[in-house]
Amino acid sequence: MDWFTAIDIYCERTGPEFWSEPLNALSNLSFIFAALWGWIEARKRDRTDLMTVILIVLAALIGVGSFLFHTFANTWSSLADVIPIWTFVALFVLVAIHRIGGVRPGRIGIGLAIAVGLVAILFAFGGDGSGSQTSDLPAASGHTHDHTASANSLLNGSEQYLPAVLALLAFAALSHRKGHPIAPWIAAATGTFIVSLTLRTLDMHLCEIWPLGTHFIWHILNGVMIALLFQGLIRSPVAKPG
Repeated sequence: MDWFTAIDIYCERTGPEFWSEPLNALSNLSFIFAALWGWIEARKRDRTDLMTVILIVLAALIGVGSFLFHTFANTWSSLADVIPIWTFVALFVLVAIHRIGGVRPGRIGIGLAIAVGLVAILFAFGGDGSGSQTSDLPAASGHTHDHTASANSLLNGSEQYLPAVLALLAFAALSHRKGHPIAPWIAAATGTFIVSLTLRTLDMHLCEIWPLGTHFIWHILNGVMIALLFQGLIRSPVAKPG
């Protein structure tokens, strides 16, 4: 594996320069803001347990990793991007199952081991989760490329997030059925994610009419989604183990 192979899969990028994706890079501040709001609320409500703190740290790392990917835009930075994302998703699912469904921590540990195994299998078979394709970008700063040719699929790699959509829909239905206080937060987060995923999918298809792309809005809305998930998790009571 060449750790420095260039990756060019976003409308905003037109060359190999560090700041070729300024909006895509800086919009990752939304994850940092979500983590900060989560930490402030957790401190205020005395909910700074280990799992909550780990989730908050992972949210901040999503912003850092995505910033690295949208500036260095190569293989190693794509891993820095996707590893915190899928670690956050797996851990949040397990914590939510415990707090909403009252599943005992021992079973959560088994679930975590399974999740780690699935992620390991994903990477072992060469799937970095980014839905990316590589592009040889010349060093000249004036380089431009054919965005249409770069769109590697109709969904622009967004199909990888289908499990996250299904998990959110399942949690929204479960929490609503149980009348859990987290239900409106999960519903709002689910709606936000569906809109943001749509915009991620459209990014490479709209380059000709909108050269900046829509990927930066995906970042902003995902920061909003994570903030909503945090607030729901932190403000809601923990279900008694069944």
